[in-house]
Amino acid sequence: MSDTPHSDGAQLTAQAVPRLALTGITKQYPAVRANDDVTLVVAPGEIHAVLGENGAGKSTLMKIIYGAVRPDAGEIRWEGRTVDIASPAAARKLGVGMVFQHFSLFETLTVGENIALALDEPFDLKTLAKRIREVSADYGLDVDPQRHVHSLTVGERQRVEIVRCLLQNPRLLIMDEPTSVLTPQAVRKLFATLRRLAAEGCSILYISHKLDEIQQLCDTATVMRGGRVTGQVTPKNETHASLAQLMVGHSLPDYTRREHKPGAVLLDVKQLSVASDDPFGTSLRDVSFSVHAGEVFGIAGVSGNGQAELLAALSGEKRAEQRSLAADAITICGKPAARLGAGGRRALGFGFVPEERLGRGAVPAMSLADNALLTAHRQSMVKSGWIMTAAMRAFAKRCIDAFDVRCGGPDALAQSLSGGNLQKYIMGREILQAPKVLVVAQPTWGVDVGAAAFIRQQLLDLSARGVAILVISEELEELFDICDRIAVLAGGRLSPVRATGATNAEEIGRWMAGLFGDREQGAAPAADQPAHA
Repeated sequence: MSDTPHSDGAQLTAQAVPRLALTGITKQYPAVRANDDVTLVVAPGEIHAVLGENGAGKSTLMKIIYGAVRPDAGEIRWEGRTVDIASPAAARKLGVGMVFQHFSLFETLTVGENIALALDEPFDLKTLAKRIREVSADYGLDVDPQRHVHSLTVGERQRVEIVRCLLQNPRLLIMDEPTSVLTPQAVRKLFATLRRLAAEGCSILYISHKLDEIQQLCDTATVMRGGRVTGQVTPKNETHASLAQLMVGHSLPDYTRREHKPGAVLLDVKQLSVASDDPFGTSLRDVSFSVHAGEVFGIAGVSGNGQAELLAALSGEKRAEQRSLAADAITICGKPAARLGAGGRRALGFGFVPEERLGRGAVPAMSLADNALLTAHRQSMVKSGWIMTAAMRAFAKRCIDAFDVRCGGPDALAQSLSGGNLQKYIMGREILQAPKVLVVAQPTWGVDVGAAAFIRQQLLDLSARGVAILVISEELEELFDICDRIAVLAGGRLSPVRATGATNAEEIGRWMAGLFGDREQGAAPAADQPAHA
C-alpha cells in the first residue's frame, strides 16, 4: 500500500497494512512489570498519541520500538512482517527515528558534526552540509550546519534533532515531550512540520502530558495505566477532564484558591547582575522583582536564558562577587541576604526546590529518610552534633503520608521513585518546614497530570497561608493557572511584570524570544528567534 495523505485522521481499513503493530508486548523488571500484554497499532500517516501517568510504561514501550530495550514476550510487526528490533541501529534501518526529550548534542561541535555522529553510513561533511540545508529548507526548519550548538536556542536544537531523523528518511517518528521547552510560536511551527510529515505518509508516535496538544494534533490516542493499555480514543472527541480520568483512573479536582490579599514584600531582588561560570551560560543583567506574602509570582522563559544563574544566586549556592554585590541585592523577609550562604538564607525562612530532582533535589543512592536530613535537619534531626535517626524517619514518613508519595517507605532509595513521586517528596520536604519564601523551579516538569494537579494545589494552598512563592517554569499553562503576576527571563534580562489576567500566551511567547523593551519594536518575530543573540 502506498503512503498517501489522510484527510480526517488516519483510519485503518480492512485492506490497510499497519506501519507498526505490537501484540502482547511484555517487559518485566525485578520490581515492576513495565509493560503487560500491550497491543498498539499505528497506521501509515497517522499521528498517534500515547498517554499515561509517570510509570505507566510509555517510555519502556517506546524504547522497545526503538530497539533500546528487548521485550520479554510479544510480537512486533513492521509493515506486515514480523521483525526483531535488536538495537537502535536496527530500528533506524527499518525506518524508525526518535527525538528524545533530552537532547543529545555536543555543545562545542557544529550542527553538521553533531548530525554526522548519528548517521549509520559513511559521510562527507561537505556533502552532508548540503543535504542538511536542503532538508531543513524543504521543511521550513531553518538549520545552519555550520553553527555551533552552544549558540543555538532550545527550539533550534530541537530542529537539529528532527533534521537528524529526517535525513534517515523515517517511516515512523517517535516524539517524546517535544514541546516542553518551546515558545507557543515555535510549537505552532513544529505542529505544521509534523502534519506535513504525516500527510507525506510518515507515522508519528507522540508522547506528551499536554492534553490540549494531544487534542489539537493527534488522530488517535492509546491510554496506558500500570503497564497495560486501558483504552483507545479519538482525542478530538474527548475533553481535558475525560482524557485525564482515563489516564489516572479518577477525575481531577479543579484548582481552588482561598481568598487572600498579598502582604508585605518577603523576597526582593534589586538590580541583580551575575556573571555565568558556564562558558555557554547566560549572565544576569540588572534583574529586579519582588514577591509579596500570599503571592505566586511566575517567571517564564526557555531554559538557558539565565534561569540556572538566577536560581543559584537566590538559593545561595553561588554568592557571586560578594565584595562588589550590594548586601541588599537580595532581601529575604526584610533581611539583606545576598552575602549569606544557603544555610543562612534557610534560617531566614527560605525554601528551595531545584529543577534537577536527582542529584540536586535528592541524592539518588540515599534513602528518603537520609534525604530529609539534607535540607530539613533543623526539624529536630540533629542534637548536639548527633543525627537523630528516629526523627529523620518520622519526618520522611510524615512527608510520604501527607503528600501521597508512592514508595516503599522512608527507607526507599530516592532513585527507586518515579519522577512524579520524587517531586512530591521534595516539595513536601520543603513545605513541611513552613517556609516564608519558597522558590520552585519547574515544579511539574515531566510529571503526569495527576501529580501535577496535586503539586499546583499545594502551591496555591501555601500561598493562601501567606507564603511568598516564586515559580520558574517553562510551562506557560502552569504559570497562567497558578500565578498572580508573571514576567519572562530572556537573555539574562527580565521583562516587564504583568498581572496574569492582563497578558496572554502570545505576548509571553514573544517575550520568551527576547522581544521586549527596546527589542519589541519592528518586524514580527520569527517562531523561535534566539533569546541571547
